[in-house]
Amino acid sequence: MPTDRRTRKRLVTRQAISDAATRLFIARGFDDVTVDEIAEAADVGRMTVFNHFPRKEDMFFDRDEEGREKLLAALRERDANVAPIEAIRRLAHRVATEEQPYIRFFPGSQNFVETIEKSPTLIARARAIRDELAQFVAVALADSVGREPADPDAHLAANLVLATWTVAFIQAHRVYRESHDAEKAKSSFLAVIDRGTRGQESAMVGTPYAQAGLP
Repeated sequence: MPTDRRTRKRLVTRQAISDAATRLFIARGFDDVTVDEIAEAADVGRMTVFNHFPRKEDMFFDRDEEGREKLLAALRERDANVAPIEAIRRLAHRVATEEQPYIRFFPGSQNFVETIEKSPTLIARARAIRDELAQFVAVALADSVGREPADPDAHLAANLVLATWTVAFIQAHRVYRESHDAEKAKSSFLAVIDRGTRGQESAMVGTPYAQAGLP
């Protein structure tokens, strides 16, 4: 937690805006909520909203940056004997076990998914985020093994990782929607992650992304 008072206050305001926006989005639908209504619900000015969130969509996907930081930490802090792809698999298990907000299955998360499904704007932004993440993960993977950011192996590995996580996320929420069983959804998520990781390792055999210690 930041110790600087000004920083703490800024983070509290940002979270208040995000919480107010999410409540409105889920209750009424993303496309039917205005920035002015969000500002009023959060008890801040319109410009304060934009100071924290350049786009309305950013208020909904406000944990994107946090997820990226966790991925970077998992790669940077991995043991030298653990390959990057395996480090990402372990990250998936860790965040699911800890029930981090982005991999958690409960009525609120189901509402989150359904809000995306009902909004063309959010669907488009989710796809754009996935493309941005593919580039981000590729660069992070390359950096973790000392290769150039444009390394084609890194970009292939990144897209395989993102495909696995996307399928795992969608399938797990489908399981939760049908069963209302969080543990069953979590097991589904991790099963796809593990199966996908085996495929990634097979595709990337002979590279440092699948085998620690390779140049």
